Amino acid sequence: MFTLPQQIATIAYQNKRELYGILFKATAQTLLAIAADPKHLGAEIGFFAVLHTWGSNLLHHPHLHCVVPGGGLSPNRTQWISCQAGFFLSVRVLSRLFRRLFLGHLLKAFDAGKLAFYSSLESLRDRSSFLDYLAPLREVDWVVYAKRPFAGPEQVLDYVGRYTHRVAISNNRLLDIAAGKVTFRYKDYRHGAQQKTMTLEADEFIRRFLLHVLPDGFQRIRYYGFLANRYREQKLTCCRELLDMPAPEPPALETKNYRERYEELTGSSLWRCPVCHRGRMLVIEILPRSPHRKMATTDTS
Repeated sequence: MFTLPQQIATIAYQNKRELYGILFKATAQTLLAIAADPKHLGAEIGFFAVLHTWGSNLLHHPHLHCVVPGGGLSPNRTQWISCQAGFFLSVRVLSRLFRRLFLGHLLKAFDAGKLAFYSSLESLRDRSSFLDYLAPLREVDWVVYAKRPFAGPEQVLDYVGRYTHRVAISNNRLLDIAAGKVTFRYKDYRHGAQQKTMTLEADEFIRRFLLHVLPDGFQRIRYYGFLANRYREQKLTCCRELLDMPAPEPPALETKNYRERYEELTGSSLWRCPVCHRGRMLVIEILPRSPHRKMATTDTS
């Protein structure tokens, strides 16, 4: 996981498209470069990265989650090079290169006139002030965190299907909505990730939730290395051959409808009454579209 310091996150909030793009670029360059270095792994790795912009308290906290196989292709693609058991790449080395690359891209974006500064950041429009603002960040460690490997492909699929498509807060964390206030559960990471509750005025809750709306068309999941879209099929075939893995079977033709698939994946039935959870929903009638109803001009889904 690659996290932006708070000082950079403040700039990112006013420049989401540019800064989030730099976050993806610097992270990818860091992982690919360190993994390719013979002093560390000496292999071409593949991974996907997922952008999250929130902390548990819904405040702005941009960071990237990366899922990386435990090894990669040798430079001549004749060998699979595995990482050490329980160890992938040095987080200290990753952190320092990530810091240098990110700040380099950020300065280029400033010089190209791609950054905007408003309100309390207006003074950063001056280049010398901008450099002074960044100077302390060159001397501190940036947070890069490496987690233990998944236990198997089932855990990977569970992560991909559930964790990657989260929004800022899930329904099960909402505890109460009353008297114009919202109460929700969060983890206090400053105190050992303790489970706590927070109550906010509805306006403040909505403001925090809307902090995490991404720019139109922005891709929050991206693929790199041998998982990059352009050569993925070719390189994954090479990986499977080197690992002596069987080729995947072609997907079977889907015969289940969406209600059956939903129940299979979630354990909940779309036929079950969402209020009493006992009664069964039945289709009584399908109302025809009114001939006088105007079609919407935009997709509001």
